[in-house]
Amino acid sequence: MPPSDSLDGGPPLSEGEAEDLLRCICFKTGPPRALGVELEWFVHDLLRPHRPVSSGRLHSAYTALHSLDLRSSLSLEPGGQLELSSPPAASLSACVTAVSADLAAVRTALAALGLSLTGSGTDPWLPRRERILREPRYDAMETYLDRWGASGRSMMRDSASIQVCLDSGLEEPGPLGFARRWRLAHLLGPVLVASFANSPVLHGRRSGMRSTRQSLWTDIDPMRGLAPPMGREPRSAWAAHVLDTPVMCVRAAKGPWEVPKELTFRQWLRGPVDGLRAPVRADLDYHLTTLFPPVRPRGGHLELRMVDAQPGEDGWIVPLAVTSALFDDPEAAEAAYRVLAPLTETAGPLPPPRDAHWRAAIRDGPDALALHEAAVACFGLALESLHRSGAPAAVRDAVAGFHERYVLRRRCPADDQQAPPPTPTAPGPAAPAPVTSASASGKEPRP
Repeated sequence: MPPSDSLDGGPPLSEGEAEDLLRCICFKTGPPRALGVELEWFVHDLLRPHRPVSSGRLHSAYTALHSLDLRSSLSLEPGGQLELSSPPAASLSACVTAVSADLAAVRTALAALGLSLTGSGTDPWLPRRERILREPRYDAMETYLDRWGASGRSMMRDSASIQVCLDSGLEEPGPLGFARRWRLAHLLGPVLVASFANSPVLHGRRSGMRSTRQSLWTDIDPMRGLAPPMGREPRSAWAAHVLDTPVMCVRAAKGPWEVPKELTFRQWLRGPVDGLRAPVRADLDYHLTTLFPPVRPRGGHLELRMVDAQPGEDGWIVPLAVTSALFDDPEAAEAAYRVLAPLTETAGPLPPPRDAHWRAAIRDGPDALALHEAAVACFGLALESLHRSGAPAAVRDAVAGFHERYVLRRRCPADDQQAPPPTPTAPGPAAPAPVTSASASGKEPRP
């Protein structure tokens, strides 16, 4: 969750100081030793999942969950989604064990309250979810995102994901080096989107896409959901991207937060800006939380943010296991990079996630031939790595089962979602139009 509404003081931040912080802190390097996962879930009525759960009931359930002895941290998202964020784990096995135990405790507590968790990239049943968090930062965030259309509100209220967190990597070149891991994350991204697509419905209607959730994140505004240019050195590219992205909102100790227009963080640093105080370090920290690229570097680790929430009690284990195997095993990482590198030749001129392969992943999932072939190869490499590393048999079996049920059959979890029942649609923003062939090829970039 973002910082609290309290205003941190401190001296004004200079442009040079901001650049140094972004280069040094976001890409802290070291041997890959830890991984983690952040899981978002929709909370539904256990017996009547097609009926909305009131905000009072959700808040009461959230309060009850805080009495549990969990290793993961709990947070509530604007639309009532529940997020569990694991602590850094020393191994895949340790991460799976800790999060599985926490999820079991959470599910048991929710069931006693007549509630359940649903794993899906967008809500598969409700026409539109209300925003239940009424705080200045979310008011300001919604005001800003509304300037760019309906996707921002839907992203906040109606989406849920799995985020895999991996160490940035080593300083030196090679498969475990931070520059290679940064590149691999963006190459693997559309393969993960296509393989784990699980959001064909938005606001109770079919959207025409396999991963509607990723489409929402792609379309929130012209820069906030984009990756920096891939051809540049990662630290410099990321620092420039952060500073040249518009400021979403300016924190305030009391009252509404200001939402400036067309003000980049770099312009704010260079100030003075009429009506605004000078930015401090805490403003840069907050600004980072308002950037939503598919891969986000934070404090020495990479957040891979492109995977839809998965169905079932343990569906989340498969993307975690596959991703960690392809990154932290040098043999698998090198082989995966060789498999994925040719995709850059046909990606087109737009940055991820707006290039041709990301758009194809969003719209077509594994029906995109290049992504299907890459997924078959990458899952094979991940299975070999998991066997070499001695991963738990249950984890290997889960990955092998997904490989057999979906990857080899050119399917994804979205293909299992039933058409939603005819439910009256509440007034509100319409679902985004399906991605067109032209936009997937990079000819018509969408805002």
